[in-house]
Amino acid sequence: GRRGVALLATYTHMQRSVMTDPECVDPEVIKRRSPGKKGKTKEKMGIRESARFLMNSRYIRNLATLVVSYGMCINIVEVSWKSKLKQAFPDPNSYSSFMGNFSSATGTITLLMMLLGRSIFQKFGWRTAALVTPTMIGVTGSIFFSLLIFPNTFAPLASALSTTPLMLAVVIGAAQNILSKSSKYSLFDPCKEMAYIPLDRESKTKGKAAVDVIGGPMGKSGGSLIQQILIFGVGSLAVATPYLAAILGVLIFFWFKSANSLATQFEDALRVNEDESKAID
Repeated sequence: GRRGVALLATYTHMQRSVMTDPECVDPEVIKRRSPGKKGKTKEKMGIRESARFLMNSRYIRNLATLVVSYGMCINIVEVSWKSKLKQAFPDPNSYSSFMGNFSSATGTITLLMMLLGRSIFQKFGWRTAALVTPTMIGVTGSIFFSLLIFPNTFAPLASALSTTPLMLAVVIGAAQNILSKSSKYSLFDPCKEMAYIPLDRESKTKGKAAVDVIGGPMGKSGGSLIQQILIFGVGSLAVATPYLAAILGVLIFFWFKSANSLATQFEDALRVNEDESKAID
């Protein structure tokens, strides 16, 4: 009992007196701690506030476009791929075996991409790293949808490989899924977080909140909504495939455009910050 009371009293004294004393703790740390709680309440933004902030900031708007594009592109390709996967593996055991191999391959490639990601940032910079993911999704997605839309064209190639156009599409779709997810964890996510670095505190907190409130949900639900509208309009996912391929192309175009625009702004902001740091020194 007494020991517990003494320990609690010591802890309270440390938090109130010692941890707030500039002579004991770095003032910058104290500053970061005290307004930190207030900052968190400011980060909570509604959809209307987030939309207004995105409209007023080209930098954050470009960043949100990257997040939305990734979510929608992944959803559009993945749903079509899984429907073909079920056709190729109607047997539950075969399906489970394929998915097990798919999961193992995803983990291995992601690990390799994580190791390779640092080298890409160091040698080629933010712009190239940011363009890797849309390039991978664009190239593999184009091949995947081409196999679905023009199966007869690829029949001789599939026959030469001792397989079918359907199985070839499943393999390409799996490769697309693996590469897109591995590049997301190794390059896309780090690029997104790095993009906030040159911003001031207010833009950083509000920007993150706006991207989280609008970018994330819109990316996840946008692709599903588009597919539901198309299926309702044309009758089936198979008939909607050419339209989905065209939409994927449009999304990749705007993704590239936004990534290039953001890269220029990011590099300029870093340069300004460096100049200001030199001027202070």
